[in-house]
Amino acid sequence: MNRLLLTLATSLLVQGGLCASTQVPEQRLKTAVDEVLAQAKSSSNPDELAGRLGPVLQKYLSFEAMTRRAVGPGWRQFSPSQKKEAAKLFTILIIRTYSSKFTPGMNPEILFKKAATPAPGRVEVPTTILYQGSKYGVTYRMEESEGWKITDVVIEGVSLVANYRTQFDSEFKKGGAEAVVGSLTQTVDQRK
Repeated sequence: MNRLLLTLATSLLVQGGLCASTQVPEQRLKTAVDEVLAQAKSSSNPDELAGRLGPVLQKYLSFEAMTRRAVGPGWRQFSPSQKKEAAKLFTILIIRTYSSKFTPGMNPEILFKKAATPAPGRVEVPTTILYQGSKYGVTYRMEESEGWKITDVVIEGVSLVANYRTQFDSEFKKGGAEAVVGSLTQTVDQRK
């Protein structure tokens, strides 16, 4: 009986700890979403929105981690200057891509679901987004590094990072780090 009570008490403490461990990242994500929505609501055109969202996204997303993971194992072969340039270009690309998904003045409705802790220092927060008559499942992957930051966004089961990794891997196989940076430069220049 004592062993059963001890097991039950331990189980409740662990579950309580997991719940508590998701509160900070969940709140940080909600704050980030609120800031993004405030910028989207007050922007009058897509260029203004992209300019306003940049600083907000840089505060809440770990672009360096996202770039490193999108490049994959080849990242180790990048020189420090190539890493810096790749991260800078990838940041521009993600900010532009993200801001292009909004119509200035319109806000989606976001429903937050119960967060999960797949590993220590990692939290996944699933959401449902209702926007312009459509419904999307979006999961934010967050890590505790320099505070809780978003390291990937999974939209309808497709990881943003994994999607870019396919592209970058192909470029890396063609010409190494230089080819990846060149491809990013070309993509960013085309989308101006």
